Amino acid sequence: MSFVVVGTFNLDSIETPQETRERIVGGSGTYCCLAASYFTRPQIVGVVGEDFPQEILEHFRNRGVDTRGLEVRPGKTFFWRGRYAEDPNKRTTLATEVNVLKGYRPQIPVEYRDAEILFLANIDPELQEGILSQVRNPKMVAMDSMNFWIRTKPNSLLSVMEKVDVFFANDEEIRMLTGESNLVRAGKQILESGPSVVVLKKGEHGVLLFSEDYVFGIPAYPSEQVVDPTGAGDSFGGGFLGYLDKIQSYGEKDIRIAAVYGSVMASFVIEDFGIEPFKTLSKTQIEDRFVEFQKLVSF
Repeated sequence: MSFVVVGTFNLDSIETPQETRERIVGGSGTYCCLAASYFTRPQIVGVVGEDFPQEILEHFRNRGVDTRGLEVRPGKTFFWRGRYAEDPNKRTTLATEVNVLKGYRPQIPVEYRDAEILFLANIDPELQEGILSQVRNPKMVAMDSMNFWIRTKPNSLLSVMEKVDVFFANDEEIRMLTGESNLVRAGKQILESGPSVVVLKKGEHGVLLFSEDYVFGIPAYPSEQVVDPTGAGDSFGGGFLGYLDKIQSYGEKDIRIAAVYGSVMASFVIEDFGIEPFKTLSKTQIEDRFVEFQKLVSF
């Protein structure tokens, strides 16, 4: 098993209608690697500042995360502040501080370059392109992005998409990228751009998967209270790809099961702020909720 995650490792301040939490650990790489750690031993690439909590780095290692590719630089960690409305799907960015991410160019350690699965989490597509040139022959490459990169660097993003196997996006992003309002047509249009699987994340409405041979959809877990939606999509990606790395198989059935495990991991992370759910979550809880998902979609 070998799964490399290239992403961001943040300090976030989260405001919700019920509560505010200041400078908690977040970032695409953080959520993804912790979710994946329940299935495999992820290797991470990114950068943090001297203010990134040492106890979190230790938690990574205790979870089996390989941190040799996580660089600690003098200065402050990337910071993001956001506010959620009563509708948790509506989020406003209040502040960003690039800090040690300024000028950072990810370097894949030699030990990581034969990875079976590579996940290019939400970072500049030009950096994603550079990462692809550093790995040798991965069996699966997945990427995520966001509306900022779609708006500012569409050509670079499309260039990366041509080289990946799995593309993650939410409904707003996929519509922006394709100019297509119908999500089914949009998903098929993305398939023509290069990826063999498109994972369309629809928040509280679940997930749709598109390939040339099938369309697969599952609902979101019916949570009674969503505390903090931050990181749900990245946790989905970690569960999805972590499971595939565990089984080392990429057929249609495997992809469908991986999507359910991704949804399971996302359903846990929204139940508290930041990565708190991953500090106590057990494999038994994951398998129990997987069974609940099976019951949810059976008829």
